[in-house]
Amino acid sequence: MITTIEKAIDDFSIYISQLGYSSTTYKMIPRCIKEFLQHQHITNITSITQVHIQAFYEYLHTRPNKHKAGALSESYIHHHLFAIKVFLNYLEETGEITDNPMSVMKFKKPPANTRKPLLQKEIQQLFESAINTKETTLLHLFYSCGLRRNEAERLNTSDIHFKQNILYVREGKGAKRRAIPMTARVSKELEFYFLNEKTNQENVKDTAAFMLNKTGNRMRGDSYNHILKSIIERTGISKQTSLHHLRHSIATHLLENKLSIEYVRDFLGHSHLETTQIYAKVSQYQLNFL
Repeated sequence: MITTIEKAIDDFSIYISQLGYSSTTYKMIPRCIKEFLQHQHITNITSITQVHIQAFYEYLHTRPNKHKAGALSESYIHHHLFAIKVFLNYLEETGEITDNPMSVMKFKKPPANTRKPLLQKEIQQLFESAINTKETTLLHLFYSCGLRRNEAERLNTSDIHFKQNILYVREGKGAKRRAIPMTARVSKELEFYFLNEKTNQENVKDTAAFMLNKTGNRMRGDSYNHILKSIIERTGISKQTSLHHLRHSIATHLLENKLSIEYVRDFLGHSHLETTQIYAKVSQYQLNFL
């Protein structure tokens, strides 16, 4: 049996690392749990009650945002509740608790995500504004190949078969693997980055990684975000745009071009069609620049 809070969180962290969450979620969940336990002065995990959870929920609505002015967003508050739910489910599954205090609790859901895909002309603007092969490669990974952030972080050169026009995701969300078909142009431009930029980089430290940062280490999400932000600033596009917006956009554009929803599901690595169907509100135009 678990005897300390520290061991509970350590064991829980190992547990969630095996569930296939993104690196961001994997780091976020234990932090949320620690904040919850500390704020409610909980020293025994078997003593967690609905009173603790409700009190923490009310506190989150008053807690200042540590990174910018104002209060926490409903979405961020929901992240904390999600973390507590996963933690309590884990304790129930492992027999540490017999009654899950959160199982019958109801909370206000955050507003639905209003993320809008970029138009084809906006995607084309991004590609035209790329000033080097690294920037073009980034756009291809997240748009043309529809990768998630953590999938791009984990991508190795050996995962890309340039001649066969196939990119393999060895460990996607939920530990799922998939093969992503690439157009000849995408494959050629990824290979050009590999042969003319990565291969010639002098301070290479991670030889397996496909994309490297300036220090020669594997490219991480923050670096990808920084590069994308620079591209966007050159285009003058005012629409909110993130790495995931690029993935959202290619999914929408594929459906707009009459590819089957089953194909798009497999392309994105979704487990269920219902997840893919959020992209299915479509209109007509051609993808003519991939």
